[in-house]
Amino acid sequence: MTEQLTLTPRQRQDLRTIAAMIIPPSEEYRVPGADDEIIQADILATLGRDTRPVVAALDHLARLAGMPLADLEAAARDGVAQQFRSSGGAATLVRVVLQCYYRDDRVLRSLGLELRAPFPKGYVLPDGDWSLLDPVKARAGTLRRAP
Repeated sequence: MTEQLTLTPRQRQDLRTIAAMIIPPSEEYRVPGADDEIIQADILATLGRDTRPVVAALDHLARLAGMPLADLEAAARDGVAQQFRSSGGAATLVRVVLQCYYRDDRVLRSLGLELRAPFPKGYVLPDGDWSLLDPVKARAGTLRRAP
């Protein structure tokens, strides 16, 4: 039986704090920040396999801060966030926040997107510069999965 890992109240508060730093609310576009209750509930409900790396990232942030990140003054938080980014531990945490933020109906409306799943209709994307994929195509023969 697998152990169900959950965030502690301190980790939840630090997640809310760092989420607000990643995406603050915007009056101009009338969108909430990533610390919004609905977005936070979505993050917590969908963490799944990302729970362990998110917990590790939040614990790392707290160690850098010397206390819960949420308890620091704003200027000190920025310094801790800079240290955290330079240590390379932010990728999963940022991805989790962004994926939940950009599927929120209020955010999608502000972007002028129809509130629906992308499939089966799909979305039309403008043609881009396909040459940007040339380095990837060149590596295609060198990338192999380990047996």
